[in-house]
Amino acid sequence: MSKILSVVLISLLSACASKTIQPTSGTGTEGSSVATAPAAAAKTAAINPLNDPNNILSKRSVYFNLDSFVVKDEYKSLVSSHANYLRENATAKVLLQGSADERGSREYNLALGQRRADSVKKAMTLSGTKEAQIEAVSLGEEKPRGTDHNETSWAENRRTDIRYQGE
Repeated sequence: MSKILSVVLISLLSACASKTIQPTSGTGTEGSSVATAPAAAAKTAAINPLNDPNNILSKRSVYFNLDSFVVKDEYKSLVSSHANYLRENATAKVLLQGSADERGSREYNLALGQRRADSVKKAMTLSGTKEAQIEAVSLGEEKPRGTDHNETSWAENRRTDIRYQGE
């Protein structure tokens, strides 16, 4: 008899535990934490790390020194983080857009922008990202972020931007 009672008791407890209690329109708070906990967990899970300002993946620009296409040490963790994301999300693809400041000829800036995009691509593939997930192009000086003619603007324009497909 005690075994039957135990089975019935376990069944009742299991059935109660699986029910979601909906909040009522009354002023009581009973059940509200049960109903909101899954909603809060779903909201947290729904935040895309690429758009979360607290996540390194929300940063999308790698800046370079004048006449250089070497990824600076300060951007290596950013590039590595994007490479890891791409490895873990095999269907994700990026477009790397290399840019240069306005100084230098158009041809030189196109070539430099391509070398910058290619250096970020190389760093990502060395971290294990598939080449098929990455396209590297040069914008040269055509899409400046900084529009003044001074060092601050030029520094903003010496970059490679990481753009995910669908953005």
